[in-house]
Amino acid sequence: MKNHLITALIALVGGFAGAGLWSASGLGHAKTREYLLANPQILPELADAYQRSETQDRLAGVSDEVRTPFPGAVLGNPEGSKVLVKFTDYGCTYCRQSIAGLDELIAKDPELKVVVREWPIFDGSEQAARMALAAARQGRFAAFYHAMFEQGPPSEATIARAASIAGLDLETAQAFAASDEATAELARNMAYAQRLQFSGTPSWIAGDQTIEGLVPAERLAEALEENG
Repeated sequence: MKNHLITALIALVGGFAGAGLWSASGLGHAKTREYLLANPQILPELADAYQRSETQDRLAGVSDEVRTPFPGAVLGNPEGSKVLVKFTDYGCTYCRQSIAGLDELIAKDPELKVVVREWPIFDGSEQAARMALAAARQGRFAAFYHAMFEQGPPSEATIARAASIAGLDLETAQAFAASDEATAELARNMAYAQRLQFSGTPSWIAGDQTIEGLVPAERLAEALEENG
């Protein structure tokens, strides 16, 4: 692992100048390696920079697409200038635990638009995700999203209760949940997650950063501000 990190960091440092920085100074890759080993205090900073570069490369091809929500699947201000993307699963405990902090961010920032990408990776979560898309179609996404998490792990009963609380037209919602359009959206979200190398939920896109797991709301806000 250490050797892989050193190799990656050497590639990163070399990339900053293309061959320029180190060639101009008369230092080749061997000297670069020696320098890094002699100055290990710079490794964390270089590792962060390397990770940021890798993230930007992965985001480059899907940046606009992944920030464009499925119609209605948005929290906060649908026209907000700050866009936070959340990949979520209704069976995910950490996703549930992230709700309070995210709601607080939304309340504090009227410009915050949260694009929610339904990514059902836990057993039993897919039908809840499909119903959430149906709720988005009916303009009731936020109500269903909160009700579904409040009802507990996804099941036929909890999904039905959340749909009722959200005020969905159940027959219409069930029809859409079973549609090819809903299937295509879930497949699209899976493809985005794989491209971005997310390993689970919740996962986030904030500015030009990808973030995984349950993180403080302040961390998400900082990432958005760094981009702004």
